[in-house]
Amino acid sequence: MQTARKVLTPDALAMLQTIADTGSFAAAARALGMVPSALTYRVRQMEDALDVLLFDRSSRQAVATQAGLELLREGERLLQEIDAVANRVKRVATGWEPQFTIAVDAIIAKATVMELCERFLEGAPPTRIRLRDETLSGTLEALTSGQADLALGVADLTQNAALHSHLLGEVRFVFVVAPHHPLADATEPLCDEELRQHRAIAVADTISRGRGMTFGLLGGQDVLTVATMQDKLDAHIRGLGCGFLPESMVVDHLATGRLVTRSTVRATRVVSLNYAWRASSSTPGRALQWWLDVLGSATTRAALLQRHRGV
Repeated sequence: MQTARKVLTPDALAMLQTIADTGSFAAAARALGMVPSALTYRVRQMEDALDVLLFDRSSRQAVATQAGLELLREGERLLQEIDAVANRVKRVATGWEPQFTIAVDAIIAKATVMELCERFLEGAPPTRIRLRDETLSGTLEALTSGQADLALGVADLTQNAALHSHLLGEVRFVFVVAPHHPLADATEPLCDEELRQHRAIAVADTISRGRGMTFGLLGGQDVLTVATMQDKLDAHIRGLGCGFLPESMVVDHLATGRLVTRSTVRATRVVSLNYAWRASSSTPGRALQWWLDVLGSATTRAALLQRHRGV
Protein backbone atom coordinates (compact mmCIF):
# COMPACT_ATOMS: atom_id res chain seq x y z
CA MET A 1 0.00 0.00 0.00
CA GLN A 2 1.18 3.52 -0.84
CA THR A 3 2.20 5.77 2.04
CA ALA A 4 0.54 9.13 2.70
CA ARG A 5 3.75 10.97 1.85
CA LYS A 6 3.91 9.36 -1.59
CA VAL A 7 0.27 9.98 -2.56
CA LEU A 8 -0.26 13.46 -1.08
CA THR A 9 1.63 15.28 -3.79
CA PRO A 10 0.89 18.88 -4.87
CA ASP A 11 -0.77 17.56 -8.04
CA ALA A 12 -2.94 15.20 -6.00
CA LEU A 13 -4.02 17.98 -3.64
CA ALA A 14 -4.88 20.22 -6.58
CA MET A 15 -6.86 17.34 -8.10
CA LEU A 16 -8.93 17.00 -4.91
CA GLN A 17 -9.69 20.72 -5.01
CA THR A 18 -10.87 20.39 -8.62
CA ILE A 19 -13.24 17.59 -7.60
CA ALA A 20 -14.65 19.73 -4.80
CA ASP A 21 -15.00 22.77 -7.11
CA THR A 22 -16.69 20.91 -9.96
CA GLY A 23 -18.89 18.76 -7.73
CA SER A 24 -18.34 15.42 -9.44
CA PHE A 25 -15.61 13.01 -10.48
CA ALA A 26 -16.72 13.11 -14.11
CA ALA A 27 -16.65 16.92 -14.31
CA ALA A 28 -13.27 17.01 -12.57
CA ALA A 29 -11.86 14.45 -15.01
CA ARG A 30 -13.01 16.58 -17.94
CA ALA A 31 -11.48 19.72 -16.41
CA LEU A 32 -8.18 17.94 -15.80
CA GLY A 33 -8.10 16.11 -19.13
CA MET A 34 -8.08 12.72 -17.39
CA VAL A 35 -9.94 9.47 -17.86
CA PRO A 36 -12.56 9.24 -15.04
CA SER A 37 -11.32 5.80 -13.99
CA ALA A 38 -7.77 7.13 -13.59
CA LEU A 39 -8.98 9.98 -11.40
CA THR A 40 -11.08 7.62 -9.28
CA TYR A 41 -8.09 5.30 -8.88
CA ARG A 42 -5.86 8.12 -7.61
CA VAL A 43 -8.47 9.21 -5.07
CA ARG A 44 -8.79 5.62 -3.82
CA GLN A 45 -5.01 5.45 -3.45
CA MET A 46 -5.13 8.50 -1.16
CA GLU A 47 -8.04 7.09 0.79
CA ASP A 48 -6.23 3.77 1.27
CA ALA A 49 -3.04 5.50 2.37
CA LEU A 50 -4.91 7.66 4.88
CA ASP A 51 -7.44 4.95 5.79
CA VAL A 52 -10.31 7.43 5.48
CA LEU A 53 -13.14 8.19 3.05
CA LEU A 54 -12.57 11.57 1.39
CA PHE A 55 -15.74 11.82 -0.73
CA ASP A 56 -19.25 10.46 -0.22
CA ARG A 57 -20.15 8.59 -3.40
CA SER A 58 -23.72 7.69 -2.44
CA SER A 59 -25.10 10.24 -4.91
CA ARG A 60 -24.10 11.56 -8.33
CA GLN A 61 -22.39 14.49 -6.63
CA ALA A 62 -18.95 14.19 -5.03
CA VAL A 63 -19.52 15.54 -1.53
CA ALA A 64 -16.45 15.84 0.68
CA THR A 65 -16.62 14.09 4.03
CA GLN A 66 -15.44 15.82 7.20
CA ALA A 67 -12.05 14.20 6.71
CA GLY A 68 -12.09 15.30 3.08
CA LEU A 69 -12.89 18.89 4.03
CA GLU A 70 -9.99 18.94 6.46
CA LEU A 71 -7.62 17.65 3.79
CA LEU A 72 -8.92 20.26 1.34
CA ARG A 73 -8.29 23.03 3.88
CA GLU A 74 -4.81 21.84 4.73
CA GLY A 75 -4.07 21.07 1.11
CA GLU A 76 -4.89 24.62 0.08
CA ARG A 77 -2.58 25.94 2.80
CA LEU A 78 0.25 23.64 1.68
CA LEU A 79 -0.16 24.66 -1.97
CA GLN A 80 0.01 28.31 -0.95
CA GLU A 81 3.18 27.59 1.00
CA ILE A 82 4.73 25.91 -2.02
CA ASP A 83 3.85 28.92 -4.17
CA ALA A 84 5.32 31.23 -1.53
CA VAL A 85 8.60 29.29 -1.53
CA ALA A 86 8.77 29.46 -5.32
CA ASN A 87 8.08 33.20 -5.19
CA ARG A 88 10.83 33.77 -2.64
CA VAL A 89 13.30 31.82 -4.74
CA LYS A 90 12.42 33.83 -7.84
CA ARG A 91 12.69 37.08 -5.88
CA VAL A 92 16.19 36.16 -4.75
CA ALA A 93 17.17 35.57 -8.36
CA THR A 94 15.64 38.70 -9.93
CA GLY A 95 14.96 41.16 -7.12
CA TRP A 96 11.36 41.51 -8.34
CA GLU A 97 8.45 39.95 -6.45
CA PRO A 98 6.45 37.64 -8.77
CA GLN A 99 3.27 39.03 -7.17
CA PHE A 100 2.78 42.13 -5.06
CA THR A 101 -0.46 42.44 -3.12
CA ILE A 102 -1.76 45.75 -1.77
CA ALA A 103 -4.51 45.95 0.83
CA VAL A 104 -6.46 49.13 0.05
CA ASP A 105 -8.74 50.45 2.78
CA ALA A 106 -12.22 51.65 1.82
CA ILE A 107 -11.26 55.19 2.74
CA ILE A 108 -8.52 55.39 0.09
CA ALA A 109 -9.26 57.11 -3.25
CA LYS A 110 -9.38 54.20 -5.70
CA ALA A 111 -8.77 56.41 -8.75
CA THR A 112 -5.39 57.43 -7.35
CA VAL A 113 -4.49 53.80 -6.64
CA MET A 114 -5.29 52.91 -10.24
CA GLU A 115 -3.15 55.78 -11.53
CA LEU A 116 -0.24 54.51 -9.44
CA CYS A 117 -0.77 50.99 -10.76
CA GLU A 118 -0.70 52.39 -14.29
CA ARG A 119 2.62 54.11 -13.60
CA PHE A 120 4.06 50.96 -12.07
CA LEU A 121 3.00 48.74 -14.99
CA GLU A 122 4.33 51.17 -17.60
CA GLY A 123 7.80 49.91 -16.73
CA ALA A 124 6.72 46.34 -17.62
CA PRO A 125 8.14 44.78 -14.43
CA PRO A 126 7.89 40.98 -13.98
CA THR A 127 5.53 41.54 -11.05
CA ARG A 128 1.78 40.99 -10.98
CA ILE A 129 -0.16 43.52 -8.93
CA ARG A 130 -3.11 42.34 -6.87
CA LEU A 131 -5.41 44.76 -5.04
CA ARG A 132 -7.50 43.75 -2.03
CA ASP A 133 -10.45 45.86 -0.89
CA GLU A 134 -10.40 45.99 2.90
CA THR A 135 -12.04 48.02 5.65
CA LEU A 136 -10.92 49.05 9.16
CA SER A 137 -9.23 46.15 11.02
CA GLY A 138 -9.26 44.01 7.89
CA THR A 139 -6.70 46.29 6.24
CA LEU A 140 -4.11 45.61 8.92
CA GLU A 141 -5.06 41.93 9.21
CA ALA A 142 -4.38 41.39 5.50
CA LEU A 143 -0.83 42.61 6.10
CA THR A 144 -0.08 40.82 9.36
CA SER A 145 -1.55 37.53 8.08
CA GLY A 146 0.75 37.59 5.05
CA GLN A 147 -2.06 38.09 2.54
CA ALA A 148 -0.75 41.53 1.53
CA ASP A 149 2.71 43.05 1.09
CA LEU A 150 1.63 46.66 1.57
CA ALA A 151 -1.38 48.18 3.32
CA LEU A 152 -2.79 51.64 2.53
CA GLY A 153 -5.03 53.35 5.08
CA VAL A 154 -4.22 51.55 8.33
CA ALA A 155 -5.87 53.15 11.35
CA ASP A 156 -4.92 52.66 15.01
CA LEU A 157 -1.59 51.05 14.19
CA THR A 158 -0.04 49.84 17.44
CA GLN A 159 3.66 49.22 17.91
CA ASN A 160 4.59 46.05 16.05
CA ALA A 161 8.20 45.01 15.56
CA ALA A 162 7.16 42.94 12.54
CA LEU A 163 5.88 46.02 10.67
CA HIS A 164 7.24 49.27 9.30
CA SER A 165 4.87 52.20 8.81
CA HIS A 166 4.70 55.88 7.94
CA LEU A 167 1.95 58.45 8.27
CA LEU A 168 -0.22 58.68 5.17
CA GLY A 169 -2.19 61.67 6.44
CA GLU A 170 -5.25 62.75 8.38
CA VAL A 171 -8.89 62.48 7.34
CA ARG A 172 -11.62 64.72 8.73
CA PHE A 173 -15.07 63.18 9.02
CA VAL A 174 -18.30 65.16 8.84
CA PHE A 175 -21.81 64.12 9.84
CA VAL A 176 -24.05 64.18 6.75
CA VAL A 177 -27.61 63.35 5.76
CA ALA A 178 -29.72 63.72 2.64
CA PRO A 179 -31.72 66.98 2.48
CA HIS A 180 -34.97 64.98 2.77
CA HIS A 181 -33.79 63.08 5.87
CA PRO A 182 -35.60 64.03 9.14
CA LEU A 183 -32.35 65.16 10.74
CA ALA A 184 -31.78 67.74 7.99
CA ASP A 185 -34.24 70.08 9.71
CA ALA A 186 -33.50 69.12 13.33
CA THR A 187 -32.12 71.66 15.79
CA GLU A 188 -28.33 71.65 16.05
CA PRO A 189 -26.17 70.43 17.62
CA LEU A 190 -27.66 66.96 17.38
CA CYS A 191 -27.44 65.02 20.64
CA ASP A 192 -26.85 61.29 20.99
CA GLU A 193 -30.41 60.63 22.09
CA GLU A 194 -31.77 62.17 18.91
CA LEU A 195 -29.26 60.35 16.71
CA ARG A 196 -30.18 57.04 18.36
CA GLN A 197 -33.70 57.37 16.95
CA HIS A 198 -32.41 57.26 13.37
CA ARG A 199 -30.73 54.51 11.38
CA ALA A 200 -26.95 54.74 10.98
CA ILE A 201 -25.05 53.66 7.86
CA ALA A 202 -21.90 51.67 8.55
CA VAL A 203 -19.26 49.92 6.44
CA ALA A 204 -18.55 46.33 7.46
CA ASP A 205 -15.12 45.63 8.93
CA THR A 206 -13.43 43.02 6.72
CA ILE A 207 -11.51 41.40 9.58
CA SER A 208 -11.94 37.62 9.40
CA ARG A 209 -11.62 36.97 13.14
CA GLY A 210 -12.82 39.00 16.08
CA ARG A 211 -15.46 41.69 16.32
CA GLY A 212 -13.66 44.34 14.34
CA MET A 213 -13.87 48.11 14.71
CA THR A 214 -16.85 50.45 14.63
CA PHE A 215 -16.98 54.25 14.52
CA GLY A 216 -19.77 56.60 15.47
CA LEU A 217 -22.41 53.97 16.31
CA LEU A 218 -24.59 54.30 19.41
CA GLY A 219 -25.94 51.51 21.57
CA GLY A 220 -29.45 50.53 20.54
CA GLN A 221 -29.24 52.38 17.23
CA ASP A 222 -30.60 50.71 14.09
CA VAL A 223 -27.79 50.08 11.61
CA LEU A 224 -27.65 49.43 7.87
CA THR A 225 -24.30 47.76 7.17
CA VAL A 226 -22.89 47.97 3.64
CA ALA A 227 -19.84 46.49 1.95
CA THR A 228 -17.98 49.55 0.66
CA MET A 229 -17.54 53.26 1.26
CA GLN A 230 -19.22 53.89 -2.11
CA ASP A 231 -22.25 51.94 -0.89
CA LYS A 232 -22.28 54.02 2.28
CA LEU A 233 -22.22 57.23 0.28
CA ASP A 234 -25.06 55.99 -1.95
CA ALA A 235 -27.13 55.04 1.11
CA HIS A 236 -26.66 58.51 2.59
CA ILE A 237 -27.72 60.20 -0.65
CA ARG A 238 -30.87 58.03 -0.77
CA GLY A 239 -31.75 59.06 2.78
CA LEU A 240 -31.48 55.51 4.12
CA GLY A 241 -29.65 56.68 7.22
CA CYS A 242 -27.16 59.06 8.75
CA GLY A 243 -23.54 59.06 9.87
CA PHE A 244 -20.03 60.28 9.27
CA LEU A 245 -18.19 60.32 5.95
CA PRO A 246 -14.76 61.68 4.92
CA GLU A 247 -15.12 65.37 4.09
CA SER A 248 -13.10 64.94 0.89
CA MET A 249 -15.55 62.29 -0.31
CA VAL A 250 -18.69 64.40 0.11
CA VAL A 251 -17.47 67.90 -0.79
CA ASP A 252 -18.98 67.80 -4.30
CA HIS A 253 -22.29 66.41 -3.00
CA LEU A 254 -22.45 69.15 -0.38
CA ALA A 255 -21.88 71.76 -3.08
CA THR A 256 -24.76 70.41 -5.20
CA GLY A 257 -27.11 69.94 -2.24
CA ARG A 258 -27.35 66.17 -2.51
CA LEU A 259 -26.08 66.01 1.08
CA VAL A 260 -26.03 68.46 4.00
CA THR A 261 -23.78 68.56 7.03
CA ARG A 262 -25.14 68.66 10.58
CA SER A 263 -23.24 69.50 13.74
CA THR A 264 -23.37 67.10 16.66
CA VAL A 265 -22.50 67.36 20.34
CA ARG A 266 -19.69 64.93 19.64
CA ALA A 267 -16.39 66.47 18.61
CA THR A 268 -15.42 66.37 14.95
CA ARG A 269 -13.48 63.21 14.31
CA VAL A 270 -10.07 63.39 12.66
CA VAL A 271 -8.38 60.05 11.96
CA SER A 272 -4.67 59.51 11.32
CA LEU A 273 -4.01 56.88 8.67
CA ASN A 274 -0.80 55.07 7.81
CA TYR A 275 0.72 52.93 5.12
CA ALA A 276 2.53 49.86 6.39
CA TRP A 277 4.57 46.90 5.21
CA ARG A 278 6.15 43.88 6.83
CA ALA A 279 9.66 44.28 8.23
CA SER A 280 12.37 42.08 6.79
CA SER A 281 16.03 41.55 7.50
CA SER A 282 16.69 41.35 3.76
CA THR A 283 16.65 44.12 1.19
CA PRO A 284 13.08 45.07 0.14
CA GLY A 285 11.93 43.64 -3.17
CA ARG A 286 12.03 46.02 -6.11
CA ALA A 287 8.23 46.26 -6.31
CA LEU A 288 7.93 47.18 -2.64
CA GLN A 289 10.74 49.71 -3.00
CA TRP A 290 8.98 51.30 -5.99
CA TRP A 291 5.80 51.81 -3.99
CA LEU A 292 7.66 53.11 -0.96
CA ASP A 293 9.49 55.62 -3.14
CA VAL A 294 6.20 56.82 -4.65
CA LEU A 295 4.58 57.09 -1.23
CA GLY A 296 7.45 59.31 -0.14
CA SER A 297 5.75 62.10 -2.11
CA ALA A 298 3.46 64.31 -0.01
CA THR A 299 1.40 65.01 -3.14
CA THR A 300 0.79 61.30 -3.70
CA ARG A 301 -0.15 60.70 -0.07
CA ALA A 302 -2.61 63.59 -0.15
CA ALA A 303 -4.17 62.34 -3.40
CA LEU A 304 -4.75 58.90 -1.88
CA LEU A 305 -6.86 60.50 0.85
CA GLN A 306 -8.50 63.42 -0.92
CA ARG A 307 -9.07 62.71 -4.61
CA HIS A 308 -12.58 61.30 -4.31
CA ARG A 309 -13.97 63.56 -7.03
CA GLY A 310 -16.27 61.76 -9.40
CA VAL A 311 -17.30 59.22 -6.75
